[in-house]
Amino acid sequence: MASRRTSILVSILFTILGGPGFVLVYLPWWMTHFRVPAEEPLGQKLVAAAMIASGLIPLFTSMLRFITEGRGTLVPAVPTERLVVSGLYRYVRNPMYVGVLTALAGETMLLATRQMVNYLIVVFILMHLFVVLYEEPTLARRHREDYQRYKRNVPRWLPRITPWNDSDSAK
Repeated sequence: MASRRTSILVSILFTILGGPGFVLVYLPWWMTHFRVPAEEPLGQKLVAAAMIASGLIPLFTSMLRFITEGRGTLVPAVPTERLVVSGLYRYVRNPMYVGVLTALAGETMLLATRQMVNYLIVVFILMHLFVVLYEEPTLARRHREDYQRYKRNVPRWLPRITPWNDSDSAK
């Protein structure tokens, strides 16, 4: 088990330098230099900014849950010891990815380029493949019945209306 301090450091570095930082900052900057079209309506800019901000919330709350409840990190090579099924994970199995995609959709709206639209589509496809081909089988092996029950009750991408309560499905 990694110490809490190490888990925090690894998760922060991964977020900034790895997956989320790479997807939300480095590649969009490389493609667009974050140039917002001057003629873009203020309302569109505000909606895009709201999407970006709201998409970051699940990323950071997931990081905290993985460290405190899961006793691990966001990094697949240093996974959580426990299956995290609280907070936003009661509504959707992949809130971190949904958040990143929401933020990226906001960036796409703000930067308004065909290249960003294509990038958003590619990122979603790659995330979906990663979840289906690696993450879900790995969780099924590590957490067996707990993950199967969770998977039956909580959708992969589109959130439930009401939060899932593990005790309801165990009856």
